[in-house]
Amino acid sequence: MNAETIDHPFAETTPRRAALIAGVSYLLIFVLAIFANFIVVGGLVDTGDAAATFANVADSEVVFRFGLIAFLVVFLLDVVVAWALWVLFKGINRELSRLTAWFRVVYTVFLGMGLVFFFTVLQLISGAGWIGAFDQGQLDAQALLAFDAFNATWLIGLTAFGVHLMLLGYLIVRSGVAPKMLGAVLAVAGAAYILDTVAHGLLANYTDYENVFLAIVALPSVIGELWFTFWLLLRGGTRQRMAS
Repeated sequence: MNAETIDHPFAETTPRRAALIAGVSYLLIFVLAIFANFIVVGGLVDTGDAAATFANVADSEVVFRFGLIAFLVVFLLDVVVAWALWVLFKGINRELSRLTAWFRVVYTVFLGMGLVFFFTVLQLISGAGWIGAFDQGQLDAQALLAFDAFNATWLIGLTAFGVHLMLLGYLIVRSGVAPKMLGAVLAVAGAAYILDTVAHGLLANYTDYENVFLAIVALPSVIGELWFTFWLLLRGGTRQRMAS
């Protein structure tokens, strides 16, 4: 089997097929991310109470493990989305499409790095012999610190994701293959992600404005990415020709 034979299935991926792959992956990401982030993490982590957080995870270890697996699947699916979007838009602007995909891959790497801290939490609640070196208060604090480290790592990655959305929005606006308003909303969502990360770094009292920033990020992100998902599934790639 030569290199040409190995590459053949990917070389034959049409824009329409790439759009469907990206759309289905995006839908799965939405479902899994909502479960992992809002139901599992949001339901178990009490940011103001380390002892309660440790107890919640210890009492709901199976649920926590399912949340971890959900995040792992999201981690893998984001790589698929990055590749599929590159295939979809490379015929419009090959180098900009490549750059757009790379920024999503960078974001995905940070998400994967952040999940290391989930495994740390599992070690802390495992009851292994070495855990005896820490008293319960130290275990509680380290578990909450691990969740904070996950959030910080993911937050840095979301900066790259924001750039990805801005470039994706620009591609859509310039290409004319999708509604220009869709591209504009995605670009605004990308800028909101970047603004939120910068605000975390600059504002010592960020928590006073946290709900405001969450709304600034969530509104264009949910609208733009859901709209984009359904466009991918219903119309994506129908007006584009294959480009090698």
